[in-house]
Amino acid sequence: MSSLTSKITHAADKIIAHFGKETIIHRSDFRGDVTLTVKTADIPEVLRWSRDALGFDMLVNLCSVDNFGQSPRFEVVYTVTQAEQGVNLTFKVLVDENEEVPTATKVFAAADWNEREVWDLMGIKFSNHPDMRRILMWEEYPYHPLRKDFPVQGIPTELPGVAFTEAAPTQGAPFATIQGTCPSMNREPRSRKID
Repeated sequence: MSSLTSKITHAADKIIAHFGKETIIHRSDFRGDVTLTVKTADIPEVLRWSRDALGFDMLVNLCSVDNFGQSPRFEVVYTVTQAEQGVNLTFKVLVDENEEVPTATKVFAAADWNEREVWDLMGIKFSNHPDMRRILMWEEYPYHPLRKDFPVQGIPTELPGVAFTEAAPTQGAPFATIQGTCPSMNREPRSRKID
């Protein structure tokens, strides 16, 4: 076991010992990385204690995952680091439709725009956030475009001049491929030259 893996494992063990199994509901170890699944209501306190007691002083990522078809549907994922040591630790909370996650902005100011982006694109709200507005889509937009049930081509809108009023074509889109059994390099639009 490398010294970095040992530091991560030691930090995770301390967090579990401090908070117990009622707060840290699952631990996953994979190739030297540790992910702790935290009870949703307790995520700000776990982040705060990890910062103050263990020196995880920087939030480097806050994102979400849509597990469409499962319950709970969403995961909100937080990666924190000890900036000088390069030790990363990942936390996640499980969230169902219309559930809110407590904001982490009081612990890490960097969570502000990340939480707004998760709200905007995935539809997960953060309670007590200081400015819970959309960050990319306009405020009245009724959908959350990174959800797995959102069509790749988009949804026609009734607001001309604000956005596309017809479904966007998929030709040349970053994730659109041509159907078939040929190698993916031949099917992927980005791999072909455009004349």
